[in-house]
Amino acid sequence: FDIPLYREFAQLEDYARLPDESTILRFRHRLEHHQLAEQILATVNQLLIQQGLLLKVGSVVDATLIPAPTSTKNKDKTRDPEMHSSKKGNQWYFGMKAHIGADADSGLVHTVRGTAGHVHDVIEANGLLHGEETEVYGDAGYQGAAKRPDAKASINWHIAMRPGKRRALDKDKPIDALIDQLEKLKAGIRAKVEHPFRVIKRQFGFAKVRYKGLKKNTAQLITLFALSNLWMARHKLRALPG
Repeated sequence: FDIPLYREFAQLEDYARLPDESTILRFRHRLEHHQLAEQILATVNQLLIQQGLLLKVGSVVDATLIPAPTSTKNKDKTRDPEMHSSKKGNQWYFGMKAHIGADADSGLVHTVRGTAGHVHDVIEANGLLHGEETEVYGDAGYQGAAKRPDAKASINWHIAMRPGKRRALDKDKPIDALIDQLEKLKAGIRAKVEHPFRVIKRQFGFAKVRYKGLKKNTAQLITLFALSNLWMARHKLRALPG
């Protein structure tokens, strides 16, 4: 309210009475109770589809860790029981995972899932597809996605080679050189899925979970990814007539 630019954007009158924290809390609970975050994402994406900005031929799947507070200095003297520890490289993280399915052409997000941090990426892989794509790209963590019980035969999975196996390629051999080139092409497509993660973590500041429990945090994540789609497509939307 104190910053004129924000006040103008939110369409607040100069001396209007602002909602207090309890009002905002009740509004957030209504969004969660009626699962309106999912509807917000669906509505935004329908707008983008109508404008030809979100295609349905291919998807990219990926996941990112969202840290949660590890302190036990709270009322219950415990950490959030719905969060979990996960190891990435040589470092351990405590929190949740945001799994997303994004458009392979634009990087815009069409599906979001929230899980505890220890849930393996491949378990959520097929649940991140909207069902109309034929090509799906993922990093090495999605090895075996095509063989899982929920996999569809109509989907062609393009999964990255494991790093150790790729390092073992002999670039002087024509076949190995072609395989390495193919991996670079797949990596270029997969890179687009990193953009929405950067937007919610850097532009929106969602570097750590805000609430207790997966349900509340997942609802906020879905809303943020809907907003990230608008952010990423803002220049193209402005250029459209009308």
